Amino acid sequence: MAKRTIVSMPGDGIGRVVLEETIRVLNVAGFDAEYEEGDIGWEFWCKEGNPLPQRTIDLIEKHKIALFGAITSKPKDAAFEELAPELKEKGLVYSSPIVGLRQHFGLDICLRPCKSYIGNPLNFIRRGQGDSIEEPKVDVAIFRQNTEGLYGGVEWSNPPKQVYDALMTHKKFRDNFAWCSVEELSVSTRIFTKKYTERILRAAFDHAVKYGYKSVTVCEKPNVIRETSGMMYKMAQEMQKKDFPQIELWNTNIDAQMMWLTKNPETYGVIVAGNMFGDIVSDGFAGLIGGLGFACSAQFNPDSGIAVFEPTHGSAPKYADYPVSIVNPIAMIESACMMLDYINEFEIAKKIRKAVAEVIAEGKVRTYDMAKMTGRADVVEKGAASTSQMADAIIAKL
Repeated sequence: MAKRTIVSMPGDGIGRVVLEETIRVLNVAGFDAEYEEGDIGWEFWCKEGNPLPQRTIDLIEKHKIALFGAITSKPKDAAFEELAPELKEKGLVYSSPIVGLRQHFGLDICLRPCKSYIGNPLNFIRRGQGDSIEEPKVDVAIFRQNTEGLYGGVEWSNPPKQVYDALMTHKKFRDNFAWCSVEELSVSTRIFTKKYTERILRAAFDHAVKYGYKSVTVCEKPNVIRETSGMMYKMAQEMQKKDFPQIELWNTNIDAQMMWLTKNPETYGVIVAGNMFGDIVSDGFAGLIGGLGFACSAQFNPDSGIAVFEPTHGSAPKYADYPVSIVNPIAMIESACMMLDYINEFEIAKKIRKAVAEVIAEGKVRTYDMAKMTGRADVVEKGAASTSQMADAIIAKL
């Protein structure tokens, strides 16, 4: 049987080192695969004017499964300044390559699990009765609609006449914004479609059934954003009643949900939201399990089988320049475990997660974040584990 080929996309900053260490863990764990590197990120924007070259799209189209490290994104003007001089007259505008990947391949379903490890010194704690200290177990699966909403990219500054005229047909726009000249107006849309709202809701309910969660929470803002948030919650009600009566359906507003994160995080099971609110609530829950060093994600299209797995942290360029890498690779390793689950390599994923859990519980090897140090270049000299030393410890358990 031919080896599976995985597209590896290091990207920018710390992306390369966390991906390299993760592949090392996968190899030792017994995952037999070949890796073909895909070009993506800031380097290719600067020298080619395209952070997502067609050759990388072709690789993913061919092999279906990709591991992604991290990207650097900068504001419009800064991005333009870093373009190669010969490209500056071509009217190029930077856009996030990972957002481009999601939209090109229709990777509309994003799953971000947030599960606490026993013994992690960064786990959330709170005061209980009698001034006791409680450490609630967090086990939440967040489904984020990945291709629509505020991240759909349909927006204008100084909108064209036909757009402005269309906006003027809405009474609230006329009442509240007609005073503003079109030259001073910027507009971003929040678009939900029934097709893809149905897909993300069904994915959330199916996950709850498969993994034994008792509830699905729609985390939106239907009391204010009535058309889009309201549509999602109404569709969830209909779906739950018809197809998933055994799963409780809850409804929370995003602002209240962020408050409740630190009140009763153990209460929640599966959460589903649109793009922006899903991004916010997943980062909030990630903070309860140790921060972005533990935050993994998957994004996939059930029809094509194409899937990309990545940590949710950024490229952290200042850390990338350190002579010894200090960043925590666990988020990337966990993302690779999600990949293994996706391609039915459950035993290897289970083995890796067990090794990670043992290292964390033992507490002898901790990266700077776990040791509660400031991320300086000298933290390894002060006792923190480097990126490769954390991978070494996990490999030793394997």
